[in-house]
Formats: sequence, C-alpha cells, structure tokens
Amino acid sequence: MKKTIIFTLLVLSAIFANAQVQKSISEKGTDYYSNPIFAGDYPDPSILRDGNDFYIVHSSFDSYPGLLIWHSTDLINWTPVAHALHKNVGSVWAPDLVKYKNKYYIYFPANNKNYVVTAESISGPWSEPIDLNVGNIDPGHFTDENGKRYLYFSNGGYVPLSDDGLSVTGDLKQAYDGWPIPRDYTIECFCLEGPKLIKRGDYYYLTTAEGGTAGPATSHMIISARSKSPFGPWENSPYNPIIRTNDKSEKWWSKGHGTLFDDANGNWWLVFHGYENGHYNMGRQTLLQPVEWTKDNWFKSPEDIQTDKPIKRPKAIAAKSDYSLNDSFDGNVLKPQWKFYGEYDTDRFSFVENSIAVKTKGHSVSNCSPLLCNPSDHSYIAQVELFIEGNATGGLVLFYNNIAHSGILADSGNILADLRGWQFPTERNVMDKHVYLRLKNIDNSVDMFYSLDEINWIKIENSLEVSAIHHNVLGGFLSLRLGLCSMGEGTVRFKNFTYTPVK
Repeated sequence: MKKTIIFTLLVLSAIFANAQVQKSISEKGTDYYSNPIFAGDYPDPSILRDGNDFYIVHSSFDSYPGLLIWHSTDLINWTPVAHALHKNVGSVWAPDLVKYKNKYYIYFPANNKNYVVTAESISGPWSEPIDLNVGNIDPGHFTDENGKRYLYFSNGGYVPLSDDGLSVTGDLKQAYDGWPIPRDYTIECFCLEGPKLIKRGDYYYLTTAEGGTAGPATSHMIISARSKSPFGPWENSPYNPIIRTNDKSEKWWSKGHGTLFDDANGNWWLVFHGYENGHYNMGRQTLLQPVEWTKDNWFKSPEDIQTDKPIKRPKAIAAKSDYSLNDSFDGNVLKPQWKFYGEYDTDRFSFVENSIAVKTKGHSVSNCSPLLCNPSDHSYIAQVELFIEGNATGGLVLFYNNIAHSGILADSGNILADLRGWQFPTERNVMDKHVYLRLKNIDNSVDMFYSLDEINWIKIENSLEVSAIHHNVLGGFLSLRLGLCSMGEGTVRFKNFTYTPVK
C-alpha cells in the first residue's frame, strides 16, 4: 500500500515538476531550436510516438528510482511523467520503450541480464522487473508482419519473445554483422550497439551504433541497414555513417545510439546522444536532427543540417515551462529530478517542516548513497540549507561515483572539505548544527562557501577543478552530478535547495 501511495504522489507531482525546455531562443528565431534537447546526462535515448504524443526514456545506470519517462508534444519541451523502475537490479543501460496492443513495455539490460517492466498506462503503475533469462545488452523490440515479437541485441542477434512479451521462447540467432568501418577512421572499437528496428514501405530498417560509445571524439556513429525481412539478409546503407563526428574541433563528440522515428506530420527524425566538447563530464546529452528519404528508399542527413547549428522546429509548438532544479521540499514525495546512488530505500528519507530528512549511511561520501540531481549548465551556483542531528555529517558535493567525488561538508560544529575522497576539517568550531553550503562551478573550476545566515558567505580555502571527472578517465559511462550527502550517525535535514545557472 505504501508503494502505491508513493507512486501516485510521484505521478501527480510530475505535473508541477521541472521540465527540460529550450532555455534561450535560437539565433534564427522562434521557428528554430538548438541542440541539445536534453542538456546534461541523458544517454541512450529511446523514443516512442503514441499518436500526437512523444515519450522518451534514457539509461539510468546506478541511480534509483530509475527509468524516468518524459512526455512532449513538440519534441523540444519535455515534462517528466513517472519512474518505471524502483527495485534495484543493478546498473541500468540502454532501454527500449515500446507500445504493443495498448500496453507499454520497457526492455533494458542490467548486470549482464535483460529485464522488462510493463504498464497499462504510460504514467503507471509499472510492474516489478521481470528477468528474461537472456544475456547481451541494448535490447531492441520489434514485431514481424505476423505480429510475432522479438528482441534484437547489440551483437546483431535476435531472440523470439512470447506473445505477452514477458519471456524468451527460443535461442539467439545471428542476423546482422554490422557495417565495416574503414581502418583510417579513429575509433574506440567496432562495438556494434543499440539496434532499433522499424518498418517503412517494403523495408525493415535497422539503425545501430558503431565505433565505441566514448574514446576519441570521432568514435561513435549512427549506421543504417535495410532488408525486406526483419531477420535479414541486411544491406548496409550507401550513406553510412548517417551521423558521425568527423573532427574533434566540432562541438558534439561521439554522436551515436540513434533511434529513427516519424512525427505526426510525416517528418522523420533521429534522436541520439553525444558528448559536448569541453564539457565531457556532463555526460552524453540528447540531440535531435531531421533526416530525409531518397528516391531509392534510403534515409540520410540533409546536406544543410549541422548538429550545432539552429534547426527548423517541428510544426507543433508546446507551451513552455521554466526549467529549474530548485526544491523547497514542501511536499511529501521525492521530486522526479532526485535519484539515490545505488539504492532506493523509502524508509531512509521523510519530509519534515519543508525539508527532507535523510538518515545517515556510512561514514564517507564514498559509501553514503547520496541523493543526486543532474546539472544542465556549464556554470552554475548550487546551495542548500542543512540541519545536523546527532553525530551526522552532511554535505553538498559533486559526485561521479564512489571513488570520484569532491565537495563541502559540515558536522555539528565544523566545515569540512572532501577533495577526491580526502575528508578533513577546513573551518573549525564555526557553527552549531545549522549551516548553508554553496558550490559555485564556473566552467569546471569550483569554489566552495558556507554561511550562517544565508547573507554573508565565507569562501573556504579549498577549491576544485573537475573537468577530468568523466568516463574516458574513470569508466562507468556516468556524469558529474550534484549530491546531498548524509553520513555518520544520525540524520541530516536539507532545506531550500537552489540551482542558478550562471551565464
């Protein structure tokens, strides 16, 4: 019963929650948009058009609740709907969101397994994850002309599914071996990934990624092949790679993992991800470009389209809402922007007097399972008010994973610094269990402050440089997120979290 109440409140609060929107008008005017459509760490996008509505979901990795679904009517402005995953099954990679016979499914890999969750409504409630008892990654759901269901995987093989889509009914069969990448390309690896299959006219079109998700800027790319059968043989597109970063001087690196889809007006698009040059630690951001069809039934990127230039909007334009991570914690439900790293224990937190009270866990940032949100700007100021109860230590940190994090902390009387896991007092006996903490990140140079009255801010001597905290150094495919930490013995109450972009 408790879980049902929590889920219902989450859905209702999403109406008023933060949205991903275009923050500034394109240099070419309101009829154009600029990439990204999701700023910050939103990798491996899987998109579903349901009539005039679009829904999208991304990899959520070790953050829970996971698989946050977003809604849009114009492909540019997005509002959160619901999380589809609350049970921790491991690090959640590239999902596939589909609708089959008026029921919604998300197929996703985690810990070398593949799972599915289902719902009668996109807003849920979503089922507990069902183990499909099959390995591989990046499941892509499709149906053949007889309505039989299958999953493609990153190795180019497929398995049959039961009619209800909840179990695998046969062995893996190999169908596609990928597009041969020229040896003079600078790539991370061949790495066939992210198969997505659609039917248009006489052909099935298989869209995949190759070249490696990260590594050199020119690695990742979008590949297309077609066949008159969903099982092959596949003919590679003469326009491959459909989209690729050609030089490291470009704004968007490692562009790949694309999904091909149409809108309600008959236009065709690719949604995909890429790293931003100079801001690799923001993770893979969601990008959108139109495609055009040739007379011989191939699709390609139009000659006049560039990822980093203004692009003509879809015809439908939705009403905008302000994007903000600000949270006064004045409700009784965790807002959709927040995720716990590595756990989702509803008994660990509660809402008290316009604050969120988080019970302590562990004795360092490394093992406290911080509450995280996803910054979407190159420069920003984040701050929060803390109340320390018992022998707790609380903090505001920049967190990549359990071995890569830094920030400012406070116990009952001291201000502490956490520099790459080295935790020490930096201002002694300056507070009494109540303090305001602030991080000011200007293009990866981070200053840290505390205040006793939210008016006079004192900069501590310790600052950070965080540009190297990213996947090519640390692995994990993650991003640098803002985190609220509660560790030691007791409880930390957080109040009035604010996030302000700095232009």
